[in-house]
Amino acid sequence: MVSVKPSEKHGDDPDPKAERVPSGTEPPQEDPNSNPGETEVYSTFSRRTKALIVLMASVASIFSSLSANIYLPALDTIAEQLYVSDTLINLTLSTYMIFQGLAPTIFGGLSDSAGRRPAYILCFITYIAANIGLALQRNYAALLILRCLQSAGGSSTIALANAIVADVVTTAERGRYIGYVSAGFILGPSIGPIIGGLLTQFLGWPFIFWLLTILAGAFFIVLLFFLPETARKVVGNGSQYPPIWNLSGLQLCSRRQRADGYSSVETHIRFPNPLKTVTIIFKKEVFLILLGNGVAIAGYFAVTGTVTSQFSRIYGFNEVQIGLCFIPLGVGNLIAAYTQGIITDWNYRRHAHSQGIDISSNHRPDLDKFAIERPRTEVVLPQAIGEALSMIAYGWVLHYETNLAGPIILLLLIGYTSAAVMNTLSALMVDIYPQSPAMATALMNLTRCWLGAGAAAAILPMIDAIGNGWAFTVIGFMCFLCAPAMVVVWIWGYDWRRQRHCREETSLGNHISN
Repeated sequence: MVSVKPSEKHGDDPDPKAERVPSGTEPPQEDPNSNPGETEVYSTFSRRTKALIVLMASVASIFSSLSANIYLPALDTIAEQLYVSDTLINLTLSTYMIFQGLAPTIFGGLSDSAGRRPAYILCFITYIAANIGLALQRNYAALLILRCLQSAGGSSTIALANAIVADVVTTAERGRYIGYVSAGFILGPSIGPIIGGLLTQFLGWPFIFWLLTILAGAFFIVLLFFLPETARKVVGNGSQYPPIWNLSGLQLCSRRQRADGYSSVETHIRFPNPLKTVTIIFKKEVFLILLGNGVAIAGYFAVTGTVTSQFSRIYGFNEVQIGLCFIPLGVGNLIAAYTQGIITDWNYRRHAHSQGIDISSNHRPDLDKFAIERPRTEVVLPQAIGEALSMIAYGWVLHYETNLAGPIILLLLIGYTSAAVMNTLSALMVDIYPQSPAMATALMNLTRCWLGAGAAAAILPMIDAIGNGWAFTVIGFMCFLCAPAMVVVWIWGYDWRRQRHCREETSLGNHISN
């Protein structure tokens, strides 16, 4: 999309009637080292504004994982007070993850067509309403339904966060920024159980949902006023003025000061079709990326779904102590969010330099001429193998009921390797579907949550049947499937993507000619 530059002013005095560009953007400027006809500046948002946007997206994404994990230490207490079995309470975990995968296919498609802000607003209204209902309900049916609604509202923030990174950050920096924006999502598993354990033990489990209501409501106000619209179909590279429903509170307050010469774009809101997202699964390279990501995260969910029961049984821990045992997972996640992005971007630059590809920080590279699959999958492969080995070792240290240091160290390794795989493959999916980043991320979310729901539902019966050692050995071999999938993508992924683009261009040409 070609943006419209502001009209040039003659003379040194500013025109008092001139209006300013939307808050947080800068007029597009030509690169002095570029030639006419080169690609436009990728994003007109200033570096400071990009940092603010990514920070808010990261904070927004924390509510999905926080809601899932703050609830874990309260499972036994809720089952006792609602007079239901542990199996029925675990069903609220599985249904949460099912909706965690399904909802982003709707909200992600909406954000790609109508903009990120309308999608965020609908998400938080749904999420806050569900939390109020959860705090007030006292029966199992209401708990199950409202947890699904809570998941639908909160889980889509992950897809929206990755889409925002794709809107404002080029491929050369995307690995690092995906890691930053994922920090919010992966912080939930470390702090959620601690907060949930404290609230359950000292104030009662309903206060879990009151706290989520307060936190989400406060952040929602910040988002309404400060988050600008970034969707490229709505504002281009940031130089187009968005429709009124996409304006932030600050932009509405300064609407009369809009810049002369900046074009307004007319958007048509279409109800998203989840089936369109699901059909992408059948693309060969996409299927393998989703498989690798899905099995890696399914293993992670299998671990988090058993920490409460196994550490309570083996070590006799209470809710607060169990909550503290989730810290190594979160620490590993945070280390991966920082280090894996740096490694991913370094490997991308190494490949780009060897092929003479321009990796200017604010210009989009032509990925049709570059095998982006190779630098991404090269850094995933060792992490996938490391997660599988850590998973197997974790099962056997629980089986032999070793000193607590053993499982704690392995939880740290599992947290690091699983987050490293997820972040890198999320960046790869956005790279190969740059026009619909929210839809691509939603598809990642769908597969990993549904596989995770299956793993969480199956792991306790497996442990009861064959013990921790063999149960997590099976999970470890499942995680190992990521490695051969990445090898296949490394070898043939680029060729498959080029063939897909050729078919799409041919189909589009035939449609136009008809």
